[in-house]
Amino acid sequence: MAPWHSFSILLIAISLFAQTAVVVVSQNYTAALRNCSIAGKYPVASLSKTNFVRIMADLEPGSNETHGFTTRSEGNPPDTIFGLTMCYADSNWDQCQKCLRAAIASMPETCPFSRDMKACHKACILRYSNESFFSIADLSGAMESYTQTGANVTNMVRMNTTRLTLMHRLSRKAADSTLRLANGSMEFNDSDGSSRKMFGLAQCTRDLNASECNRCLTYFVAKLSSSPLNHTYGAVKGYSCYIVYQIGKDLGITIPPAPPPTSPQQEAATSPPPYHGPKAEHVVSVSVGSLVLVITLVIVAWHFWQNRSNDMTLGIELGDVSDGEQQEVNFEKGAVPQRFHYRDLAVATNYFSDKVKLGDGGFGSVYHGYLQDMDLHVAIKRVSKKSNQGRKEYESEVKIISRLRHRNLVELIGWYHRGDELLLVYELMPNGSLDTHIHNPDKVLSWTIRHDIVLGIGSALLYLHQDCQQCILHRDIKPSNIMLDAVFNAKLGDFGLARLVDHGRGSHTTVVAGTLGYLDPECMVTGGACIESDVYSFGVVLLEIACGQPPIIEVTKGTNTHLVQWVWEFYNSGKILDAADTRLDGEFSNGEMERVMVTALWCAHPDRTQRPTIREAVNVLRLERQLPILPLKMPVATFVPSQLDQMQTKSDTATGGRIITWITTGSISATETSSLLR
Repeated sequence: MAPWHSFSILLIAISLFAQTAVVVVSQNYTAALRNCSIAGKYPVASLSKTNFVRIMADLEPGSNETHGFTTRSEGNPPDTIFGLTMCYADSNWDQCQKCLRAAIASMPETCPFSRDMKACHKACILRYSNESFFSIADLSGAMESYTQTGANVTNMVRMNTTRLTLMHRLSRKAADSTLRLANGSMEFNDSDGSSRKMFGLAQCTRDLNASECNRCLTYFVAKLSSSPLNHTYGAVKGYSCYIVYQIGKDLGITIPPAPPPTSPQQEAATSPPPYHGPKAEHVVSVSVGSLVLVITLVIVAWHFWQNRSNDMTLGIELGDVSDGEQQEVNFEKGAVPQRFHYRDLAVATNYFSDKVKLGDGGFGSVYHGYLQDMDLHVAIKRVSKKSNQGRKEYESEVKIISRLRHRNLVELIGWYHRGDELLLVYELMPNGSLDTHIHNPDKVLSWTIRHDIVLGIGSALLYLHQDCQQCILHRDIKPSNIMLDAVFNAKLGDFGLARLVDHGRGSHTTVVAGTLGYLDPECMVTGGACIESDVYSFGVVLLEIACGQPPIIEVTKGTNTHLVQWVWEFYNSGKILDAADTRLDGEFSNGEMERVMVTALWCAHPDRTQRPTIREAVNVLRLERQLPILPLKMPVATFVPSQLDQMQTKSDTATGGRIITWITTGSISATETSSLLR
């Protein structure tokens, strides 16, 4: 062990075990945001405290090695201590080192003997706990600061729109980055016509996965909407992420804050760094008695340590339980969603009052709930007691979505079932579903938000189709199943019809399921669901987002056509941009709009063998692949006679045989439209 490292351990040990042994002068250790656990303190003579001393000495040199971020753990359960440090990317390396040293040195004063501490300082984050907190975003605290650093902004609407758009984009990029940070800038015009430039940074601790990072940043960006007016600098700091913006001046980002390079000769000539604060040396007076006390306590702690007995596990004989109990055992095995008590969910929704009802679905109602113990707003779906199909969808939802983690999928938080009562608890999406915005004449979504929604849903499907251990067919992709969070991030939900299939498997034979208008026509003929079916639905949704039109359009009085057919005619005439939503008033990127529409037509190609994979479609949308060249006229799908006979038989009860007309001609009478949509 390096001499200076041993010195660090000794200094921290002295400060912890002998509180009067260290006197620090001329140094400000105040944290901008801090939380100390009140659930107990480490006993003086304990192995936990010994591990704590060691991890505190490891954190700063660990950050040196990893250039601004480190996680550490010390000891074995139940005495393990976990620690984390991170430098803010808009601070330089010298500022970060000084911040970490100051934060660690201030431990005995700020949180003496606490089992859990988290603090945000000016240039760094420091956390430790006797329980692992890695990989989960901590949203329990946020410190906001706003100042005026330059000339006033006179057009606040444009400033706020620019700020929301910039920070939304940076949040998505940061979640996708291996370093979990992103910075960038965006210009906007002030009222006098002058151009103003806004710089931004979004950053998460690197232990978070993409989904948790995005969840944390999204929560913080939402706080900016209520920030004071005309402040040209603003920052929100938390224990797991950080956002900051500034108008007119670069933030000075270091990605990541790397230590200055030194030659081997310089390193050999440089003595180990003393444990100094940022501006003043630590004046340490250690009595002989205190040093003896430290050594004695460490020896006693080690003598008290002993092997812990193995955890006892409770086995359940599955053959001895009923079907309902079996289902409960299976759900309990789920990794993340938790089981709630009925009373807690009833209280959260004011006993399922209509006043907090968010809407009604095919198999139940959704309510806005507030879980007081968790300080969390949620959406609670109550499955209809009389619906057998609802019960099947409930089970499918829990089994499939509980294993998924992606920033563009609605998170299932928990569940409850007993008898006829089936409840699902989701994260709350403040902006509701996409369909309520796309077709709302009073609130027009900007093209920037629409384009981000397109990319978000594409990312979700890419994850479901290709990145999961088993391929997941959603089977009901439509705007009402696409939810929008506080900053209009899109999240795909409602997995009640979803199915798991092996990668590389062709069609999955099943009953016809989905929503007509978004449903792949071949599914209704063959009764088989496949990834190409999801791609078709994705294409229809893209057209609906770009055109602002539903899947069935009235072209002349008494005659309707499908949206794919309608847009393909514009493509045939070379005027595909004329199909764009007129409510956008031309305020969109021509290149992005064309790319979305052509990709949508490719996805909704009548011949499923000509459709792209979701990865190919997403690559086109992300400008990573050239636009495909499609036939000028929409191809006509053809099916073998046996399939048509089968379709005719099935459609007699579902649609009266009308689907055949839609498949072969692309048009349908107005009186038949209602049977295609639900």
